[in-house]
Amino acid sequence: MTLATDSSGRHSVAPSHEQYLFDTDEHGGRGPDFAAIRGSAEFALLRRRSRRFIFPVSALAMAWYMTFVLLAAYDHPFMSIQILGLINMGIVLGLAQFLSTVVIMLLYCRYAKRQLDPALEAVRARAGRAS
Repeated sequence: MTLATDSSGRHSVAPSHEQYLFDTDEHGGRGPDFAAIRGSAEFALLRRRSRRFIFPVSALAMAWYMTFVLLAAYDHPFMSIQILGLINMGIVLGLAQFLSTVVIMLLYCRYAKRQLDPALEAVRARAGRAS
């Protein structure tokens, strides 16, 4: 890429056909073949493993959140049940929303470390990019 300046002093980036974003010596300056990477079995495994966690957990989290919102909007007697002193069911379930977010984050970090990171390393190795 080359930097060009017009007569008004504005800068723009002009792409150069000889240069790619991730040029490496092992690719001879061509850059990685993204189409080949996308079509590889390693990349398909990475996407499958990622979707296996993200879609079900996202659906579960959304259902849990919508349940809380609907209870708060339409079931006032349930949400106003006193648990301990001034703490009622609405406060407990609201705080449980924050707790569930932290739990999901911790579960994802664990899943990513065990399932996604090894698959990502396989994709990078096939692409010739060591991390």
